Amino acid sequence: MNTDALVLMERDGAIAVVLLNRPKQLNALSTELMDELAGALKDLDADEEIRAIVIGGSERAFAAGADIDELSRATPIDLLYQRRMENWEVIRNLWTPLIAAVSGYCLGGGCELALTCDIVIASETAQLGQPETNLGIIPGAGGTQRWARVAGKAIAMDVILSGRFLSAREALAAGLVSRVVAKEAWLDEAKRVARAIAAKGPVGIRLAKDAVDRAYESPLTLGLEYERRALYLAFASEDAKEGLNAFLEKRAAQFRGR
Repeated sequence: MNTDALVLMERDGAIAVVLLNRPKQLNALSTELMDELAGALKDLDADEEIRAIVIGGSERAFAAGADIDELSRATPIDLLYQRRMENWEVIRNLWTPLIAAVSGYCLGGGCELALTCDIVIASETAQLGQPETNLGIIPGAGGTQRWARVAGKAIAMDVILSGRFLSAREALAAGLVSRVVAKEAWLDEAKRVARAIAAKGPVGIRLAKDAVDRAYESPLTLGLEYERRALYLAFASEDAKEGLNAFLEKRAAQFRGR
């Protein structure tokens, strides 16, 4: 592993772990880091052997936000031509389940990155927030939209307008994180969840992930229609036949992603 890289990547059987690596900047999301992160995730997403991905930072910080020095020198045209949002779209459109392992600061763009993931595992030390208004700007990678949809208008307005941080327990109560664990378990628990996902049929997992995303983005009637069609497609897979037969035969299923 190249410890000088901005993104550290390790494969562990059917899961992969991707760690942001700008410790002096608390993993601030520079353009270069986001380029490397999106590239690494895209490569892993194309690898049929990888069935779940963990993304994390360090014990001190998942990511403390955007790179403010870089932003302060950018013009609106710079932001346009850097195509920053393309990297966010790559992450949002991954097929492979993405688990955020959050410890310490998870702020601004870092919080938006965590909320783009499918599951968020938070250390009891985690602090989540969108402090962009302290700088005279606003969240720009989904913060205003995801906070309002997940936590509701009241909490979204409070956090984004006042700049206050939520503790891990407050974030759990608001529905922003999936689990809160001891401070030393932030990465191990995320890996454990990833392994549990990786042990299941990849076809069903991908269809279920997509169906839940549809629930998040669509009216109920359209979501139910999509879920029904996804179920029929799942039944057509070899994985479904194997899973059903394995249950009846009282043995472990051997899923192949087909």
